[in-house]
Amino acid sequence: MNTTTIAIAARQVRFNLKPLPITFLATLFVVLVCVSLLTVEAWRSWNARIVELQETEVATSNLARALSEHADDTIKQADTVLIGVVERLELDGNSGASLERLHKLLMQHIAELPQLNDLSIYDESGLWLVNARSGPIPVANNSDRQYFRYHRDHLERGAYIGPPVRSRSTGAWIVTVSRRYNHADGSFAGLALATINIGYFKSFYDSFDIGRAGSIFLSLNDGTMLVRSPMLDNVIGKNLANYPIYRDYASKNAVGTAVMRSGQDGVERLIAYRHLVQYPLFITVARSKEEVLADWRADTYLHVLGALLLTLALGLLGWRLIHQIQLRLAAEAGLLQVQESLRTLNQHLEQLALQDSLTGLANRRHFDSTLRDEFSRATRNANSLALVMIDVDYFKQYNDIYGHLAGDECLRQISEVVKSSMNRPGDLAARYGGEELAVLLPDTNLAGAIAVAEKIRQAIYNLQIEHAFGPVGMVTISAGVEAFVPLRDDNIPFELIQAADKAMYAAKAAGRNCVRSSEDLR
Repeated sequence: MNTTTIAIAARQVRFNLKPLPITFLATLFVVLVCVSLLTVEAWRSWNARIVELQETEVATSNLARALSEHADDTIKQADTVLIGVVERLELDGNSGASLERLHKLLMQHIAELPQLNDLSIYDESGLWLVNARSGPIPVANNSDRQYFRYHRDHLERGAYIGPPVRSRSTGAWIVTVSRRYNHADGSFAGLALATINIGYFKSFYDSFDIGRAGSIFLSLNDGTMLVRSPMLDNVIGKNLANYPIYRDYASKNAVGTAVMRSGQDGVERLIAYRHLVQYPLFITVARSKEEVLADWRADTYLHVLGALLLTLALGLLGWRLIHQIQLRLAAEAGLLQVQESLRTLNQHLEQLALQDSLTGLANRRHFDSTLRDEFSRATRNANSLALVMIDVDYFKQYNDIYGHLAGDECLRQISEVVKSSMNRPGDLAARYGGEELAVLLPDTNLAGAIAVAEKIRQAIYNLQIEHAFGPVGMVTISAGVEAFVPLRDDNIPFELIQAADKAMYAAKAAGRNCVRSSEDLR
């Protein structure tokens, strides 16, 4: 390669590598500054959201831990009383004098422990021997209670916490803690029972601010709910075994957190759960994610508003700068206007080139372009798109018998009939090729397209154009129809043409002068 060739190539490279317009560079700079500002603000807001959720998770876990320790201590105090009562019963028996001393002791404990609803002693048949209240002992038999049946049938000496029941003396919901005591030979002698008013737990839980959509649960390890805050009577004693928080989390782990959406009210919540250390219960604390993020959301709105105002100010300054630059490029803008006029003229000429000169219908190029556009629109809107393919029966023989001029005139008359059958602006009639015509019908189902095709066939038949070789002595057509709702990534325009074309050939095979659809081929 000589020096002259290299110099020419270098000039061509410099010519092709034109510098970017100053207006573009200025616009790009302003856009980058504005986008950077908004991006930084978006990152700050999102990071603040993550921190807020993390802090709430820690706080909820700590609250669950504190509540589990409170429940442990509350039940431990009641259980400690029961241990002493059981020891006295097994040493002194349940004679009248012994029960009198125990009655005084039980009343003393009730006065010292506000969480206790009552303290009671039952014999082996379920009769009420003594309680912590003054006055006569109610004549009642509690052998039907679940805790009584448990102690009667099990030899374990530990504390038993039963499902919540309504007190037969006060009618209030209570949590029962009981212990078995035995005869000297080890047989079942009865039980000592401590009842804790559910209202005690509820009052304590209500003192915590967990939001309007938050909740606190105290449940047995088998999923039976003992206490709920806010209080709902219809859920006390309800089993949570099929709830995700129990089934997937609390039944498998001693402690943990989860984020889940409630199947009852649709609220997404941050949930912390923890099992008690000494007793078979677990505590659950749930916070509404929307409420947790309320302050963050308000702060984000304020910061975003400030960022938008600042971005707007920068945008206005940038626009002013770019406007001044554009004024200095007025001559170039004038040239662009001339180019745009030429482009418009070319588009007009191109539009004229989309019409078939013989029939006045759209030509094949126009048809292909419109089919692609309507196919895309039908795919986006999930609307049906229909196509009618028309072929003049024995048209070659018509040309051979009557000449090509007569054949051209025949096509013009048929095209006029087809054009006059189009009732909507979006319908398109085109000359597909030779004596074959196509009618594109947007937003039309198969039944509607068949009706249009049949109307065209009858109208052409009514022209009564003589054709010695035709199936009925005159010019007729065969039409194939297809319509469907295109699916994105599953259908292409060619499938519509192919199906309509097959239906048209089916019409020819059926004797011509008829309409067939894709349904006829199934």
